[in-house]
Amino acid sequence: MSLTETGPIATVIDEEEAERARRDKINRIAKWTLPSLVMILTLLGWHLYVTINEIPHYILPGPLLVGKSVIEDWGLLWPAMLTTSRLTLLALFFAILGGVALAVAFTQSKWAEMSFFPYAVILQVTPVVAIAPLLQIDIDSAFVAALICAWIVAFFPILSNTTIGLKSSDRNLEDLFTIYGASRWQRLRYLAAPSALPYLLGGLKIAGGLALIGAVVAEFVIGRAGTGLGLASTLLEASYRFNFGRLYAALILISAMGIVIFAVTSIISHLALRKWHESALKREG
Repeated sequence: MSLTETGPIATVIDEEEAERARRDKINRIAKWTLPSLVMILTLLGWHLYVTINEIPHYILPGPLLVGKSVIEDWGLLWPAMLTTSRLTLLALFFAILGGVALAVAFTQSKWAEMSFFPYAVILQVTPVVAIAPLLQIDIDSAFVAALICAWIVAFFPILSNTTIGLKSSDRNLEDLFTIYGASRWQRLRYLAAPSALPYLLGGLKIAGGLALIGAVVAEFVIGRAGTGLGLASTLLEASYRFNFGRLYAALILISAMGIVIFAVTSIISHLALRKWHESALKREG
């Protein structure tokens, strides 16, 4: 091919690259601006709705009152948020440890899976609201009782996803490992574990939110018994005192914690998979 023939082709390629770069830039900007715009419009609509209809603050407080409550009650909300955060993160940590350990045991022994997996399902389907009062009777520490409740909720997604992932390794590669005489540990480390990582990280995203839900529900139940614990107890106390500004402030902080947990787990998943897994690879075009 002559140089005169490569000129137009190079120009077309440059234009395609420039167009792709423009699209990527627009997508990066929109990824942050669109959610921010929706939030601003939501707050504005909320404020106008409350103001125009003259809705009393004890029915629906406006965003300005809620923001004022966050600032004024920060000395009360911050320790409560730290307690809920610590409860959620500990529950998620133990859910990862227990879920991964049991998933490995299940894949290494069918007898272990047949023996214990039904009980994991029972834990998953049993309502935390029913378990929390029983735990509070048997356990002196309210924090430990709430931690167990949050762990129960967050545990099953890690276990089920990791178990499926460990069983999803390529059959051809398994045959290759068999031919080369790989040990059970080598199969687990070099074949099953990389195959299970995307599943584990997917379960982590789910378990993070469920750990927060379990912690909040447990705090609600335990808080009804007069034990102050976390943001849910603060929310419950505010409802008893008809302090609806503080109530909505606690609710917004709980929602913000859920968003942060999901964002962090998504970043962890992207960093772990971006260089080799199809779900995280950047697609052309």
